[in-house]
Amino acid sequence: MRVKMILLLLCFGLSQFGYAQAQSQAKDQPQVDLAALRTDVRALQAEQQQIISRLDELKQLLQPSGQPVRPQPPSTLDIRGDNFRGDSGARVAIIEYADFECPYCGEYERTTFPQILSEYIATGKVKYFYRDLPLQMHARALPAARAARCAGEQGKYWEMHDSLLAKQNALSAPALLDRAQTLGLDTAKFTECQSSDKYTADIQKSISEARGMGIEGTPTFFLGVVEPGGDVTIEKRFQGAPPFDVFKSSLDALLASNGQEAVSTH
Repeated sequence: MRVKMILLLLCFGLSQFGYAQAQSQAKDQPQVDLAALRTDVRALQAEQQQIISRLDELKQLLQPSGQPVRPQPPSTLDIRGDNFRGDSGARVAIIEYADFECPYCGEYERTTFPQILSEYIATGKVKYFYRDLPLQMHARALPAARAARCAGEQGKYWEMHDSLLAKQNALSAPALLDRAQTLGLDTAKFTECQSSDKYTADIQKSISEARGMGIEGTPTFFLGVVEPGGDVTIEKRFQGAPPFDVFKSSLDALLASNGQEAVSTH
């Protein structure tokens, strides 16, 4: 940045100097030869270009030898042992990284996900995985992520997941307990789990993995093919919440490539 500023100031100064010199000569010698004046200006411009070239060389020398390497999207993701929605035999998978307090995640859950659920997951064509990526700007996202995992201990992970995203303005501790009661959970066990650090390490691991893959925002989706060994070969990545048609075209192509029938348009 410092080199750029020097470059700009020099360029400006030289151009101003050339202009001022030309003006001065024009005033002092009204009958000056215009051709000679143009030659002088071109000479100044040539000198200016030489200085710019040297500054560019200096800029290259001042740059650190090792530039930060941007993380590359993964080619595969390990889903062994992960909680999922859908048929265990489905050969196509969606893996979502999201934040329970993120408004875009909530919008996706309310507008796009119901169609994916009814047309792909409920029909046994797609397995759906959710991975936690609570962002630092959302103070209640991590407790909400823990609440879903604590509900999962009592077999209600996805019910809590859906409830959290359906009403994102109610993620306080009392609101989470109200949800547990509504879902019919043992509230004493839920409260004990929620007040502990039981799942903090697992959630932090999910965050670290996401950052290591270059995920910068939520929601982010990976679409791919489930391999026999338990990995998903990634074919598509979406950051943000694309409309259903975007998911549909990618999912249908993956299903077709694996010998499964695509979902017909209603």
